[in-house]
Amino acid sequence: MTTTYKKKLIEVAIPLEAINAASAREKSIRHGHPSTLHLWWARRPLAACRAVLFAQLVDDPSSLPDQFPTAELQDAERKRLFAIIEELVIWENSTNEEVLERARAEIRRSCGGALPPVYDPFSGGGSIPLEAQRLGLPAYGSDLNPVAVMIGKAMIEIPPKFKDQKPIHPGVKDRSFYRNAEGLAEDVKYYGEWMRENAWERIGHLYPQVNLPKEYGGGKATVIAYLWARTVPCPDPAFAHVKTPLVSSFELSGKAANRACVDIIVTGDRYEFKARNERVGDKVSPRSGNVSRQGAHCLISGAAVPFKYIREMAKNGEMGQTLFAVVADGPKGRVYISPNSAVEEAALSAKPAARPSLEICHWPGRTNVVEYGMTDFGSLFTDRQIVGLQTFVQLVREVRENILAEALVAGRQDDGVPLADGGHGAKSYADAVSTYLSFLVGQLANHSSTVCGWNSPNQQMRSTFSRQALPMNWDFAEVNIFSESSGSYLSLFTRMVKSFEALGASQSEGKVVQHDAQTLQYPAGTVISTDPPYYDNISYADLSDFFYMWMRQCLKDTFPELFSLIATPKQEELIAQPYRQGGKQKAESFFLEGMTSAISEL
Repeated sequence: MTTTYKKKLIEVAIPLEAINAASAREKSIRHGHPSTLHLWWARRPLAACRAVLFAQLVDDPSSLPDQFPTAELQDAERKRLFAIIEELVIWENSTNEEVLERARAEIRRSCGGALPPVYDPFSGGGSIPLEAQRLGLPAYGSDLNPVAVMIGKAMIEIPPKFKDQKPIHPGVKDRSFYRNAEGLAEDVKYYGEWMRENAWERIGHLYPQVNLPKEYGGGKATVIAYLWARTVPCPDPAFAHVKTPLVSSFELSGKAANRACVDIIVTGDRYEFKARNERVGDKVSPRSGNVSRQGAHCLISGAAVPFKYIREMAKNGEMGQTLFAVVADGPKGRVYISPNSAVEEAALSAKPAARPSLEICHWPGRTNVVEYGMTDFGSLFTDRQIVGLQTFVQLVREVRENILAEALVAGRQDDGVPLADGGHGAKSYADAVSTYLSFLVGQLANHSSTVCGWNSPNQQMRSTFSRQALPMNWDFAEVNIFSESSGSYLSLFTRMVKSFEALGASQSEGKVVQHDAQTLQYPAGTVISTDPPYYDNISYADLSDFFYMWMRQCLKDTFPELFSLIATPKQEELIAQPYRQGGKQKAESFFLEGMTSAISEL
């Protein structure tokens, strides 16, 4: 018996222009996109994943000569399929059931009337399994990295478990029905707000309001961000007692309507910073920073401050920080205020009970934080940032118990099975809501480290991972986590809740597990769709320890097997890293042998 091979649409042609345009547009969507649940690097565009899945499952007309015997008829049918893809990739159609059902009908027609299961063995940020599930396909994924696994679970595994269920929080308004993940999202919103209120009661005093200058009308204002400069002792023996500030830029705002900078006023061996705002008549002409690619110089003595010297001081524990400006929320926008001792003392009064520690695995380069004595992830945070993050970790633990109690009051049955073991009862629901709330801690950490910077052109915070690295920066921005600006808890929380709207309404099964791609055993009849790791790309295992450190504190009791290790698995990660595998040649062999094994299994 012989089987006639049928070409799939993806083997012949796809409407690349429409797919590329939709994928590019996705990058600008900041609200209501699943990616706002949690950061993952190099996440595949959802539009591209949706189109590729459709095209790899649907037969090309040339494989159906009985139905389309001529080239003209095949071209016409191909154009019809292209039109379905062009509709399918539009962002607004990602939850449009009419458009999605048209795509499902074509898949069924090419797959014997069924919607086949899809497996992604390198699921990463979960884009492929999510889009498979959106198309009604049973979706499975696996990844070695526990952070990636949790993101996948949050997107495709948890929402269908509690589809169309009512929320359980106190005071819930009676509605006739809740669609998809609406009830789950409402509980996440309620308990997330509860966490913010309780955090304010416990540590709000660490973020006092500031007095606005008279030229801004006076009164109190909420701080948006605190701008700090790192310091080292001046290398000139005559000024050794001076803590030299290291500033890459003195510009605070580059916006034409609100240009601002900070100036340094030196008197003998003392200095102070003064903020200048063009809006109130100050002359704004930002001076150049005192750190360049060649090194730095002392703003007080003029002495050269080589990078080698800075590294030595940092590793000896002599790198400090000084406040050089405060960004406040004024009546007509951002207000830049000169620092004062009261504001700085409030920041420095925070004393964490313990500082989390997880080694930063060193990758090559002299510009990263490790070269400056920051050898563990805990050292990337100020004391106040640590206190803030640990407070929210504790609140995630507390809220989990509260949710379980409320779920029982609301009449949810408790089968005693946790979410990690496939439970659907009250206990697993408490696990589910607290999982999403734990993501908030990671998102907040991404905007609350000393790797964050201030973006003067748009007057906003830059997150820790504005690129896939941990570069050393000389001046950093510390967000007020209780403000309402970008990087604050409220801003990140609002974005996360909106992302539930984009998770879809799949009835199909979804599951993501932790597994090495080299030893996977696939179920019969599984369609493989994946984006494998790149040869010598940056190690996501190294970077994701930043999030793993906080995620583990929140979820180690909820997902004990997933968080049993102190750090993410490194040695098995399928990339070519000379510093990890003992040289370039060994790294190449490791990657090629591992990928050969993974593809053989596939």
